[in-house]
Amino acid sequence: MTVAQSSPEKTRLDDPQYYFSRELSWLEFNFRVLHEAVDERTPLLERLKFMAIFSTNLDEFFMVRVAGIKQQIDAGVTKQTPDGRIPQKHLQDISDRLRPMVEIQHSHFEQELRSLMVKNGIQLLNYADLKSEQTAYLDDYFEEQIFPVLTPLAVDPGHPFPYISNLSLNLAVVIQEPETGKEHFARVKVPKVLPRFVVLPDSLRTTKNSKSILWTGVPLEQVIAHNLAALFPGMTVQNCYTFRITRNADLDVEEDEADDLLLAIEQELRKRRLGGSAVRIEIEKSMPEAVRTNLMRQLELTDADLYEVEGLINLGDLMTFMSLPAPQFKDKPWTPVVPKHLQHISNPDDDDDLDAEEAEDFFTIIQQRDQIFHHPYHSFASTVQRFITYAAHDPDVLAIKMTLYRTSGDSPIVQALISAAENGKQVAVLVELKARFDEENNINWARKLEKSGVHVVYGLVGLKTHTKTALVVRHEGDRIRRYVHIGTGNYNPKTARLYTDLGLLSCRDDLGADLTDLFNYLTGYSQQSSFRKLLIAPVSLRQRMLELIRQETEHCRNGRKGKIVAKMNALVDPPIIEALYEASQAGVEIDLIVRGICCLRPGLKGISDHIRVISIIGRFLEHSRIFYFHNDGDEQMFIGSADWMPRNLNRRVEAVVPIEDAKIFQDLQALLTLMLSDNRQAWDLEADGKYIQRRPAKGESERSTHVMLMAQALKSAGME
Repeated sequence: MTVAQSSPEKTRLDDPQYYFSRELSWLEFNFRVLHEAVDERTPLLERLKFMAIFSTNLDEFFMVRVAGIKQQIDAGVTKQTPDGRIPQKHLQDISDRLRPMVEIQHSHFEQELRSLMVKNGIQLLNYADLKSEQTAYLDDYFEEQIFPVLTPLAVDPGHPFPYISNLSLNLAVVIQEPETGKEHFARVKVPKVLPRFVVLPDSLRTTKNSKSILWTGVPLEQVIAHNLAALFPGMTVQNCYTFRITRNADLDVEEDEADDLLLAIEQELRKRRLGGSAVRIEIEKSMPEAVRTNLMRQLELTDADLYEVEGLINLGDLMTFMSLPAPQFKDKPWTPVVPKHLQHISNPDDDDDLDAEEAEDFFTIIQQRDQIFHHPYHSFASTVQRFITYAAHDPDVLAIKMTLYRTSGDSPIVQALISAAENGKQVAVLVELKARFDEENNINWARKLEKSGVHVVYGLVGLKTHTKTALVVRHEGDRIRRYVHIGTGNYNPKTARLYTDLGLLSCRDDLGADLTDLFNYLTGYSQQSSFRKLLIAPVSLRQRMLELIRQETEHCRNGRKGKIVAKMNALVDPPIIEALYEASQAGVEIDLIVRGICCLRPGLKGISDHIRVISIIGRFLEHSRIFYFHNDGDEQMFIGSADWMPRNLNRRVEAVVPIEDAKIFQDLQALLTLMLSDNRQAWDLEADGKYIQRRPAKGESERSTHVMLMAQALKSAGME
């Protein structure tokens, strides 16, 4: 795309040519994920993991983003996005960009990774290549374990076309009556209740060159396909072909009309289990025209919704192989460290292990100075989880308030909150029922919390509560002290091992007062319009971020230095982007670390010459948000839950906190500097929208963000 160059005086910074498509930028992010599967430097099983992540990411993209665009088209929407596309154009451009990616994914798996797996003793075989004793075993397995679960569904005037559930793998079966030669169509669903890959016993594993075999198996659908005769006795099975459907799975809750938000979302979840209209069909490439035409007609899909696949459909199931006991094919295991100044405090595994003196010591450490923790380098269990657990059992703690967006159902955090309520403490939890694809999980443990006496609030009408905040109120001598945790990540011990996130622990009075006001805003009828320190969306966050960007612009216009470094998951918001363009035109040096979607075009002469954008992709998912402003030497730093997206700034409750402790400030500056120097995991965004992966120059040592941060964590914990 050719971008017109104009002088700043004549430039309209909202011109569509200066913005990347949100959807296409997301596809580029997912392509970077796929590259980890293609990159030979990635261990074998990790490559399969990234193949799986690419697939599951695409599933969600179709269920939500593509489904939304198709709904806009059906509704006759012609409004352009900031990049100048109307819905029809967007849908076509998505298809044009995505098809080559899907082709690369499947061809690389079939032609490279599958043979590499076999070479290394992981034999994912095709049924047709098995020996007679192996097929005999699978025939018995089919009869005993698979056949009772299957339900063949005929399609004829007496049997209407069956409902094909969302993300289900199916066999389209063509059968024939032997006497009349008449053909029929049937559908057999590959049951999700059974493992996708059928494992052969050790005695039936084939060995080559005396190499040890770790695993041998075949896809479940192939076992079913070669035993279809058992499902259609008296008929001739002509052939069968694999296909898979993706449906609209976004919830449509009319919050203003709902008397009970929990019940309304439960009703929508029942609809999601079935799924809305079909938005994509993946088919085996060899499927005949007549069969595919019939499927598409019944599902009301067009050629634009059809994706042909050479080989296995749904590579998301490759995640199964990460459970193999083969550390030689995985990243080196990482155990999060306990910060050195907390190592003298034992980590309670259950209520019986709690020590009152250690709990007192933990709170004393927070009193001495603000604490910041960086997960997964710092142990979540020994920091944030310990904070909530101690608070739940400390007799001096009077109240605990938290916001929960996503967490695991068996989370020790949830158990601690239940214990706190049982111990007679005032416990209030805001559970966000609208956390996409976690709604059912959230409902389940929200009810569990309520049954234990916890005050549960289900969010605000029209807003998602995305803040990562906790408030502990403690009686100390003749005063009440408030302790706060404000973070960038969810209170989820499982994702805390995979996502990089920051969390601040403090007992500063101004932050405690702000969180008290915030929880009153969330649980009551407060119309809070200002806060002492916190930047809260949708109240003040957008305005303050724009002020901070424009502050750097003014410094440069007055001959002073201007610098911005911002790290986030996504940059989409047009007013923020426009302000960054203005800052660049004034000479502000801007470094952006944006993991996923970035709609800003860097490196345009006269527009964004001073803006650089990188994305870091690796073994951990970069999730933290950090915002740095030079401010003519009076530097300012913030962390929080919000990306620079319209939804975060306008439609979510977010909390961003200023960093005022000098040591923490320096540590975060060093973190940003380290990431900007990465030459292994970092990708540079070019002005044309392409991402170029950095590689060490000749003779240069490799600098991988995640590797360097793990090494730093070990050193700081005295474990090097």
